[in-house]
Amino acid sequence: MLRTGAHERRAAAGGNVFTPEVDLWEIALRTALIYGALLLALRLAGKRELGQMTPFDLVVILLVANAVQNAMVGPDTSLTGGLVAAGVLILTNYGLAALRARVPWLRSAIEGHAVLLINDGAFIEANLRKERVGREEVLMALREHGVDDPTNVRLAVLETDGTISVVPMSDTAPQRTKQRVRAHRGL
Repeated sequence: MLRTGAHERRAAAGGNVFTPEVDLWEIALRTALIYGALLLALRLAGKRELGQMTPFDLVVILLVANAVQNAMVGPDTSLTGGLVAAGVLILTNYGLAALRARVPWLRSAIEGHAVLLINDGAFIEANLRKERVGREEVLMALREHGVDDPTNVRLAVLETDGTISVVPMSDTAPQRTKQRVRAHRGL
């Protein structure tokens, strides 16, 4: 049987798919560092980038996942190494979520703040530029909320999750929840 690379090294060492080729602490450390670096990169990319996923975003996510896989586990191809990396990702995410719930400044640092895009019918150009949100994106969000004209909007807010919330000028305007809008898209 022809063996190459990691399989050859594992066989020479008398190991199997469960025998890691890299120290588990190193895999755990690498994985936690990659998690932090990706979290920082996504935070710097901006809220709107997280709000809607396009096919281009999916391609980037898949390529980034492939690119950082080796950085997390190094030359290790063992089942144990993969499970350690997955476990560290899950535990790091769970721990950070728990800390975020208890430490307000950490939540703010990770998620940012909601940003006003329209106030009393007027676009706030500085905020649009800062958040890299185009008028067309805001107008699309207004239509999704049943508002056809920005002058009929009391507030349009870019939320921390990247969605745009809309508060119409009057209470008589049709209001749709995010769930109803998303359900409609699925038809």
